[in-house]
Amino acid sequence: MSINEWFEDKRRINSLLKDSVKEDSKDVNETDNKKNSSINYEKIKNLWVQCDNCETLLYLSFLREKDSVCQDCGYYLKMNSSDRIELLIDHGTRCPMDENMYAIDVLQFYSGEDEDSHSDEPYKDHIISCQIETGLTDAVQTGIGKLKGIPIALGVMDFKFMGGSMGSVVGEKITRLIERATEESLPVIMVCASGGARMQEGSFSLMQMAKIASALYIHQKEKKLLYVSILTSPTTGGVTASFGMLGDLIIAEPKAYIAFAGKRVIEQTLGQKVIEDFQVTENLFDHGLFDLIVPRNLLKGVLSEPFRLYGLSHSMNK
Repeated sequence: MSINEWFEDKRRINSLLKDSVKEDSKDVNETDNKKNSSINYEKIKNLWVQCDNCETLLYLSFLREKDSVCQDCGYYLKMNSSDRIELLIDHGTRCPMDENMYAIDVLQFYSGEDEDSHSDEPYKDHIISCQIETGLTDAVQTGIGKLKGIPIALGVMDFKFMGGSMGSVVGEKITRLIERATEESLPVIMVCASGGARMQEGSFSLMQMAKIASALYIHQKEKKLLYVSILTSPTTGGVTASFGMLGDLIIAEPKAYIAFAGKRVIEQTLGQKVIEDFQVTENLFDHGLFDLIVPRNLLKGVLSEPFRLYGLSHSMNK
């Protein structure tokens, strides 16, 4: 984007904000005010985003160029799965897998009686809402591609889709990715961002932990192939307790929240307070939970080194 285009966008934002002030100052009823405010928000929300840490307004196009890292405080904002794929995979080399696989409501799960509440809508309707909002069929994207010319199998979870929760579709897509990588002797990378198992699918969701772990056992132990787990914020619950921690190499992003149970649950269970930030990357690294802490802008280059060494070793042992 040129500097002229940037100023043009900024002028447009200022114009929209001025229009909003004028509209709000008019003697109109409350309903019209809400409608006008909503329209103005819709016009500007795709141009700017607020940092969750320092609350600085960040221009979205520039933020993406910085890998979704705040330029003021260095805070790591959440990335969607498509942006992460673009960050890691060489342009034009990705071949997606199982894009049309979607979940069904086997249990006919309904979480409440308030039909006006989005959180209490039927599971099947919640899935459709997330599909419309994200453009994805479920909470993970999988495929084959190249990282600095090295063929790999890549799975990337998307927290914007139902909190990246692991249901039957997520488990099946990851398992198929691992099985294909095993057949083609490819290393596997999984980028984790999840709240854990998807409660709306009950035991069907919990079963995915064992299914993925079984596929990884064949990939790692029997075929001697490489698996790298990348933990981003947040990675919790059943994902942490399964494939998130099974990597031959476990990498975490700086300042990420990584846990099995939440701090409040732990304190209530133990009956005592725990230290602040004890589930943050740096503290967990100090206690030996990860192999590396790698900033986003260095991740692709860092990953290429063990892959090259592994590829050389693997070819010599054939």
